[in-house]
Formats: sequence, structure tokens, C-alpha cells
Amino acid sequence: MDIMSLGKWLIALGLLVAGAGALLVLASRIGLPLGSLPGDVNVTGRRFSVHVPLATCIVLSLMLTLVLNLIARFMRR
Repeated sequence: MDIMSLGKWLIALGLLVAGAGALLVLASRIGLPLGSLPGDVNVTGRRFSVHVPLATCIVLSLMLTLVLNLIARFMRR
């Protein structure tokens, strides 16, 4: 792999990450409860609190899998 193609891949990856960030900001502005879905675990003690967003991670993983599979199918044609 030459340096030119590596640069193109890094630009594409950066655009993908920026797009994902923009979608998360948009989701929070329209009121999607990402981070507080049923199945997200919150444990609060006297001196600590732990938040484990299990359901949110599963939902985002499914959505990202679908989007990337659609992109891969259109790239093959």
C-alpha cells in the first residue's frame, strides 16, 4: 500500500467518525434517549457511580452494522 492510498483511507475514516459524531449530536437534539435506554445499567453508591450503557451499545452496533453492510453492497456493484 502506497502513502497516497493510506492517506485516502485515513481521510475516509475521519469523515466516517465525524459523521457518526454528527449523528449522535443530532440524535440528542431530537430527543432520542441514547445512554438512558432500558437495559443501561446505573449503579450509584456513596462515593462512586458507574454507568454501563449496554442497550445503547447494542442498538448503535446494530445500526452501524446495517449501514456498513449497505455501503459494502453498493461498493461491490
